[in-house]
Amino acid sequence: MGRYVIRRLLQMIPVFFGATLLIFLMVHVMGDPVAGLCGERRCDPATAARLRREFGLDRPVWQQYLAYMGHVFTGDFGTAFNGQRVTELMGTAFPITIRLTLVAIAFEIVIGIALGVLTGLRRGHPMDTSVLLLTLVVISVPTFVTGLLLQLLFGVRWGVIRPSVSPQAALGELIVPGLVLASVSLAYVTRLTRTTIAENKRSDYVRTAIAKGLPRRRVITRHLLRNSLIPVVTFIGTDIGSLMGGAIVTERIFNIHGVGYQLYQGILRQNTQTVVGFVTVLVLVFLIANLLVDLLYAVLDPRIRYA
Repeated sequence: MGRYVIRRLLQMIPVFFGATLLIFLMVHVMGDPVAGLCGERRCDPATAARLRREFGLDRPVWQQYLAYMGHVFTGDFGTAFNGQRVTELMGTAFPITIRLTLVAIAFEIVIGIALGVLTGLRRGHPMDTSVLLLTLVVISVPTFVTGLLLQLLFGVRWGVIRPSVSPQAALGELIVPGLVLASVSLAYVTRLTRTTIAENKRSDYVRTAIAKGLPRRRVITRHLLRNSLIPVVTFIGTDIGSLMGGAIVTERIFNIHGVGYQLYQGILRQNTQTVVGFVTVLVLVFLIANLLVDLLYAVLDPRIRYA
């Protein structure tokens, strides 16, 4: 296990550098950051030259990337064009998005897996058909439509929640936004769990466990569910980074000042330091989540061993 972890950590190094380099290059082709900094009025040549020199934009892109990565390893993600440190923006945005992501993941695990198990055990039942149709509708409807609809019903018409989340973004205020964020992934988790449960239910080891007279609950939880959860865990693990990075729509609808909001503002204002800094952290989240998922395989299936 130790060798496997070390090997995976070493494999993450080129992936990290490659992903950050790609993002760095993509951000720099969005447009002239100085033009975005000056706003609608164009900067005079002297001011533009001073700003480029101040932010290091007058150097070649490869030198800018090497300088940026050197600062990253010291914990310095640069300074936004408004003078605020990017780490300060991260300190306020990431805790909010992490809470929102945890709420979304909780919905996926509790509701998605539960519905998947129930429908997988009762394949062909009217409940199975109803859940399949419901998940298909959820997948087909865009997230912004779901978010605006729930905001209108629960926030404006019924007054159950506030239409917009407060700056503190308490956990209770993130229930409905978390459900909106998780809606599509929840539907996929339900369908994936249903499929694996229905397939493994006919496996020899399940029939053997039933023939031994084991209780139905133990057959489902100890034998059927553990083996069926491997692809589901893979999906949820890779979905963590997707939820954090893809929360732009949900955060815009409910006015949540998280990672998605800061990325949107950074792209809108062509603030390269903010965009690259936040995406760099999201890349690390993706890599760590994938590593944890691989290690969790051995817990779910004892037959899996890492050399």
